[in-house]
Amino acid sequence: MRRALFIAAAAGALALGPAATAFAHPLGNFTINHYDGITVRSDTVDVFAVVDFAEIPTAQQRGPVDAAALCAAVAAHEVLTIDAQRATLAVTSSSYMLRPGAAGLHTSRLECRLHASTTGSGHDRTLTFADSYDSARIGWREITAVAVGAHLVNSPVPASSVSDTLLHYPNDLLSSPLDVRRATLDVAPGAGRSTFAKQLAQVPGAGPLARIVDRLNRLFSGLAGARHLTLGVGLLAVLVSVLLGATHAALPGHGKTVMAAYIAGKRGSVRDAVLVGTTVTVTHTAGVLALGLALSLSSSLAGDRIEGELGIVSGLLVVAVGVGLFRSALNRHRHDKMHAHDHPHDHPHDHGHDHGGRRRAGLLGMGVAGGLVPSPSALVVLLGAVALGRTAFGVLLVLFYGVGMAGTLTAAGLLAVRLTERWSIRLTRQRLMQRLAGATPVVTAGLVVVVGLGLAARSLAVV
Repeated sequence: MRRALFIAAAAGALALGPAATAFAHPLGNFTINHYDGITVRSDTVDVFAVVDFAEIPTAQQRGPVDAAALCAAVAAHEVLTIDAQRATLAVTSSSYMLRPGAAGLHTSRLECRLHASTTGSGHDRTLTFADSYDSARIGWREITAVAVGAHLVNSPVPASSVSDTLLHYPNDLLSSPLDVRRATLDVAPGAGRSTFAKQLAQVPGAGPLARIVDRLNRLFSGLAGARHLTLGVGLLAVLVSVLLGATHAALPGHGKTVMAAYIAGKRGSVRDAVLVGTTVTVTHTAGVLALGLALSLSSSLAGDRIEGELGIVSGLLVVAVGVGLFRSALNRHRHDKMHAHDHPHDHPHDHGHDHGGRRRAGLLGMGVAGGLVPSPSALVVLLGAVALGRTAFGVLLVLFYGVGMAGTLTAAGLLAVRLTERWSIRLTRQRLMQRLAGATPVVTAGLVVVVGLGLAARSLAVV
């Protein structure tokens, strides 16, 4: 008991204390991030292109990496036009390096220096630059521009990088990363002061809960990727995985509101809430293991796209549950009307507990929807454990991560059960309240459908 209390206290102190050096990628483990620094001269245009690969894309790169070939691919997807005439960007130098990442994995950084010759430096020119390299992948995209021996007029992009060329991302912009893929520059001849049309908008930073989750993620990744795995480190990693799963499920999403509304609308029991939590654990664990295996076998598989597609499926599954709840409410309403017509002096029967099979199908659907989208942090820990030869330990951490998620969702369900029981007693005392209670299942069904559509639409925007 003393050891368990010490481990719990240590986990809480590390999670809430000052943040240590960030090993996990600050923008997410699926991201591929881009920076293009344009330098306009009197007769040349130089581009410093950087691609920052997070842990999972780096892990998918097998064997030695040919930096020159990657930079050639980057140059082929970057279009530079001068007065509507395309200029050829040639690779002058290339480099590729690995950097420490989360859970013993690495991130990687590709640097490409590109060069294009220009003509007509004695008059005003219009340059258009567009970067479409890996355009389907999520991540930070930034462009800067400066002029040497010329000057820019109302440049739409800044002269300096707010991310230090993807080396230090600003915390106040992580919640809404830059997505600048194209810039049109008006260039005037002769040295002069460049002007800029606008400054980058500042985005509010992450909230307290998100910061706690971020610190738990760092702690989780550091423990899982420790070179020397002792019993104490292993137990602490398991405890943190439960805490991280619980706090992760407390963030927006995962169908907490929908699940609670469903259980309330069905007048569910404690067993129903536990069933949903168990289903979440099994589904999330299986999803992380399956996606981890798929990413290990394929270097071209886009994990962020799969996550978005699973989010769409999860949202549509919630919609299907809501439609089923709506049909059940209508059937119960018809049955109550028929019963009231045939037996006008009797009270309508309570059909809140409909057939067990349909109830279990809806509960299982809610549980699958809550655990279907795998957590990137759990996935990174699994891949890191596999890379370090600790596959069983990685699976154990993923399992307890799912247990933590299930704990939060089950608590939401139990709260819904308790509130439903309390309000049902009060509602039965007044006739008006009885009528309002009759409409509750329909309102609940509508809420479930609307939230499910919202979840699917949000994931569709990523895909």
